[in-house]
Amino acid sequence: MNIVRPSTIAGVMELLPEDQLVFDKMKNIIEETYKKYQFLPIDTPVIEKNEILFAKGGGETEKQIYEIASDTRDMSLRFDLTVPLARYVAEHFSDLNFPFKRYHIGKVYRGERNQKGRYREFYQCDIDIIGHNKLAIENDAIPPRVIYEIFQKLDTPDVSFRINNRKLLNGFFESLGIDDTTEVLRLIDKKDKMGLENMKEDLVKLLDEKRAEKIASFIEAANSNQETLEKFAGLVENDLYEEGLKELGTVYKYMIKLGIPDKNIKLDPSITRGLDYYTGTVYETFINGYEKIGSVSSGGRYEKLADNFTKQALPGVGMSIGLTRLFYQLKEIGLVDKKEENLTEILIIPMSEEENFYAIDILNILHDKGKNADIYLEGGKLKKKFSYADKIGVKYAYIIGGEERENKTITVRNMKTGEQESIDFDSLDRVCK
Repeated sequence: MNIVRPSTIAGVMELLPEDQLVFDKMKNIIEETYKKYQFLPIDTPVIEKNEILFAKGGGETEKQIYEIASDTRDMSLRFDLTVPLARYVAEHFSDLNFPFKRYHIGKVYRGERNQKGRYREFYQCDIDIIGHNKLAIENDAIPPRVIYEIFQKLDTPDVSFRINNRKLLNGFFESLGIDDTTEVLRLIDKKDKMGLENMKEDLVKLLDEKRAEKIASFIEAANSNQETLEKFAGLVENDLYEEGLKELGTVYKYMIKLGIPDKNIKLDPSITRGLDYYTGTVYETFINGYEKIGSVSSGGRYEKLADNFTKQALPGVGMSIGLTRLFYQLKEIGLVDKKEENLTEILIIPMSEEENFYAIDILNILHDKGKNADIYLEGGKLKKKFSYADKIGVKYAYIIGGEERENKTITVRNMKTGEQESIDFDSLDRVCK
C-alpha cells in the first residue's frame, strides 16, 4: 500500500493544540465583546450562489474566488462576510429590526498569491450597524469603541485609530477641479510607504504642481486632533467638504465620550481605504510601536449595502478583524504566549488498574466542581506519567496508589514546585483555590 505524504495546501493555517487554545481564546474575547455591545450573531452559508457573489461585477474578486465543482457551476465559496450580509439583510428585511446590529465570525476563502502571512482560508470577525433609509452619524463611533476594548482584553500594547471621512476628501478634490479621483486616492493611500515627497512628485505628474502641493499640504495632519479640525475649518467652500468635516468632528467627539482616549485617536486625512465602497467615515487601527505590521482592524461607512439585491436603502457602518492574520502577526512579533494557555489543570494518575475506579470517582467530583481535570489510564512507570503531565502543562497531579485507595485520600503534587500533600477524599474543595 502506498503511503500518501500528509500535508496541507499552501495558504491555510493549521495549529497545534497549544496554539489553537490561544487562537480560540482570542476568538472568544472578540465574540464576547461583540455581544457586550449588543451586536446579534448571524451565520451564513460558506457557499453562496455566483449571482450573489458577483452581483457587483467580477474583476479581481472573480479571479480570486473558489468555485465549487458541480454540474451547474453556479456556486462558490464566500470571499468575505459583507456580500453575505447584504444578501442576508435583503432576504430577511421584513424580519429584522433597524438599526440592525450584527456580528459574524466565520471563515472566508480567497485565491491569494502564496506569500508569508497571507491566507487562502481565514477567519473574519465583522460587526456592522445597518440602518433603514438613514443611519445617524453618531453610530460611527461605536465600532472603534468595541475594537478598542477587544485589544485591551487581548493584552496588546495600546492601539490607535486613524480616522478620516471620504466626503471631506472628495469635497476637497471637487474644489480643485479633480473629477477622476481614483489614481489620486491610490497615491495618497501609499503615502506611508513611499513618503510624502515621492507621493507629491507622482501627483505632479498626474495633475500639476499647484494642485499637488495643495493635496500634500492638506493630508498632513496637525499636531493635535483639535488643530486638525481647526485647520480644515473654512479651508474650501464646498458642501460635500463641509458635510464630511462635520461628520468627522461628530464621530471624533462621540469616540471620546464613549471612552476612547484622545491620544488613541488620530484624525488623518490620508486614510482613504475602500476606494469604491466606503462613502463617509473610514478607519484604520494600528498597534502602537508595531505600525509596520499594518492595520489590525479597519472599516467604515457605506451608503448602499444591498443595492444589488433590494430597492430598500440600507446604509451602514462596520469594522472587521482578520483574526487568522492577526494571530500570525501577534505571534511573529512575540505578543502571543502560548505557555499561558493550558486546558488541563489537574491530571489524575492511578498507579495501577486497581485504582482506576477510585480515580474516576475523583474525576467525576472535580468535573462537577467545574475543574479542568483529566485522567491518565495508560500503564507504565511513574516517571513516564509525570513526564506526560509536564508536557501538557498541568498544575497539579493527583497520585492514586493502593494506600490512597484504601484510606480514601489523594496525594496532590504541585507540578511547578514539586511539593506534595495528602488530602482526604472529602476535602477536594480545598485544592486549586
